[in-house]
Amino acid sequence: MNTQVFQLSHVVARRNAAQAVMAAPEGFMVKIGPRTRSTDQNALLHALFGEVAKKATWGGRRLTLDQWKVLFISGHAIATGLGADMVPGLENEYVNIRESSARMSIARMTSLIEYVLAWCAENGIDTHEARIRYGHEVAA
Repeated sequence: MNTQVFQLSHVVARRNAAQAVMAAPEGFMVKIGPRTRSTDQNALLHALFGEVAKKATWGGRRLTLDQWKVLFISGHAIATGLGADMVPGLENEYVNIRESSARMSIARMTSLIEYVLAWCAENGIDTHEARIRYGHEVAA
């Protein structure tokens, strides 16, 4: 049996989900929760991180896309009141145990994207091409 995903948005979807649960083999698992960020949101966010990595510096040096991702997710958590969880690392370094972007709700991911766009605007980073490419803005 293949993995099945149901968006519980109407009675038929709920009925189909219930039938799939009843027909599932022994040992299968069911998880019900809010929708997480969309693939379109994820693609836009990573395109924005890439633009920043090409065009900006932090602490006097260039950072990779993944390093910018850590900075933005951490900064967004502080800006939105989630806070930071700093712990000593395995080699006595300090590590921010940050939230996972893959587990963010659609609304939380939208907030993160807006945070990144605001930072880019404040720091002169042009994001127009990435926003058009991923449907966040209509080309003129």
